Amino acid sequence: MAASLLQRVFKNLTFGFAVRLWTGPSFTVGSSDPAAMDSRFLLRFVDPEAVCSLILGRDPLRLAEAYFLSDIDIEGDLFAALRLKDHLRELKLSSWERLRAWSMAHELRSLIKGLSREKYHDVWRPAPRHHLGTQRPWQGGIVRGHSKEENRDAIHFHYDVSNEFYRLWLGPSMVYSCAYFEEPNYSLDEAQQAKLEHICRKLILRPGERFLDIGCGWGSLVIHAARRYGVRAYGITLSEKQLEFARRRISEEGLEGQVTVELRDYRDLQGSEVYDKVASIGMFEHVGLKNLPLYFDTVHRLLTPSGLFLNHGITHARAGWDKNVSTAFINRYVFPDGQLDNISNIQGYMEDAKFEITDVEALRPHYARTLRAWVQQLERRRARALEYVSESIYRVWRLYMAASALEFESGGIGVYQVLASRHGPLHPKLPLTRRHLYYRPVKDQTGGHFVR
Repeated sequence: MAASLLQRVFKNLTFGFAVRLWTGPSFTVGSSDPAAMDSRFLLRFVDPEAVCSLILGRDPLRLAEAYFLSDIDIEGDLFAALRLKDHLRELKLSSWERLRAWSMAHELRSLIKGLSREKYHDVWRPAPRHHLGTQRPWQGGIVRGHSKEENRDAIHFHYDVSNEFYRLWLGPSMVYSCAYFEEPNYSLDEAQQAKLEHICRKLILRPGERFLDIGCGWGSLVIHAARRYGVRAYGITLSEKQLEFARRRISEEGLEGQVTVELRDYRDLQGSEVYDKVASIGMFEHVGLKNLPLYFDTVHRLLTPSGLFLNHGITHARAGWDKNVSTAFINRYVFPDGQLDNISNIQGYMEDAKFEITDVEALRPHYARTLRAWVQQLERRRARALEYVSESIYRVWRLYMAASALEFESGGIGVYQVLASRHGPLHPKLPLTRRHLYYRPVKDQTGGHFVR
């Protein structure tokens, strides 16, 4: 009955794929054309209830939840399996077919109630059912006002999972934002170091300047800027685990007198014209659309008249943060306070805050490549990851990053670096070209230097 039900539901799919139930051999659903068969993945229903909830469940995220709980599993290429997300929206059944599927699902559910779990798991016994952790899905309610308390709790939910877990797939750079593949053969770590360097060059950092990093993460940028450019760096975060890790790194680098990090909300930063350069890398997605004017006004107040501000963040292809399956997934399981807008609106907010935009760079292909590298490293280190988080949390991160990579590749979301300065007569003296970003001293074989 379950097999018949799945074949009925997926019959109009434009491609075919393999399905295996909790018992019995695999079979094909979707298109019967051999040329349209996608053999890169197999969808396995571990629990009959997952088949029922596919039809009867009202939550559009029921399939994702079933995957997190190990009631559904994916064998093979996860990226290929995620094609289903887009095609499920296009599946259209007639009123009679919907009624028949609904009736079959109810009948199947009644049969399940008469069986013990051991009865229908006699061939393949699943791992114990993990709850989605003490905070999964998000238990704090909908983040509506993006208050200090809501943002603090949301950051704790996402970032205070485990530093060791993040290090497994972020690598030694501990940078959780888009890498910069300056050379096509760069490794992930090389690309992350190139990103830090790219940011510092754009800001034209100079020794002794006061540099603020809003949302400093594990401290990678403030350490790089201080060590390579001699700035006095100050970073803020809302994550206690990030703060602990960053302070330890600063101490190990011997930079305590030059670099400071604190647990602080950007809204609590005091003073005017305090910093020569300000960066915000992958943080403003947490601010909330209603708070963007306050966010940019705050940065404007903190920046010196001749200073520079670099805002690096993810954007939507469409304006605003409408409620749909994708946004619900992000806010329920990953970023409770996450909201995106399109790049034109972001620039509008910046201009309303009296910033002059001096440079805009799109890095969308770089983030797609970064996310695929993160997924690969997470999958490769799955056994180690499960020492720090549950199976369900591992699956949340794996699915979210793979789906995000596909969104970047399709253009549904993007990422931009926007460089800006304050309007006024003390406008910073910027180079007339972008050559300073790409041409730099390199030692030749004789020990001299040339510019490339």
